[in-house]
Amino acid sequence: MKIVCIGDSITHGYKIRTSQIWTSLIQKINEVQVLNKGIIGDSTANMVTRFYEDVIGNNPSHVIIMGGINDLISGVPTNVICENVFALVLQAYVNNIIPIIGIQFLTEPLLAAEYWPDVDDFINLNKKLSELRKLLLELSKTYHIKIIDFYTEMRKYIKAGNKLNIYIDGLHLNVLGNEIIASVVNTYLDKTYSKAKVVRFPPLTPIRIT
Repeated sequence: MKIVCIGDSITHGYKIRTSQIWTSLIQKINEVQVLNKGIIGDSTANMVTRFYEDVIGNNPSHVIIMGGINDLISGVPTNVICENVFALVLQAYVNNIIPIIGIQFLTEPLLAAEYWPDVDDFINLNKKLSELRKLLLELSKTYHIKIIDFYTEMRKYIKAGNKLNIYIDGLHLNVLGNEIIASVVNTYLDKTYSKAKVVRFPPLTPIRIT
């Protein structure tokens, strides 16, 4: 199995070591090759443009596609983002690559506003992320596209009171957040592909947020 991960800074990794990024963790604990093709600040439209070189050119068996938050920050409508993701999926299918859509997790508005004051409204951004999730789930159901719902999985930890423990700046994940993402992907691979080994990270201990 060879996986290319195409996306933005969530995929590329932000202010953490390469070895601590979730894509590196997947490769480390599974018998798979993983190529990280995330670009900081990237949009889904640009992913469509570079898909041939960054994904098809590397001849993977699978591609994990995750993006959209930069589009939303720039004011791109959710339906346009969904259309771009579908274009990526179609390119994968045509080239005998199995596409997997990664659904973006929510931001932490108060922390994000502190670090990113130029972004108008993170609460509204989260609403848009929720809308995008619904569209992507509908797309997945209609065309039988595989998904990894990071949105739902990360909310489990937020409900447990760990939300401030997993972000660097309210948008990007720290080392612990990347470990969670890797664990989610590993569980998916273990469930879907019998040759993939899964290593689960220790459960998080809930903390009290004051």
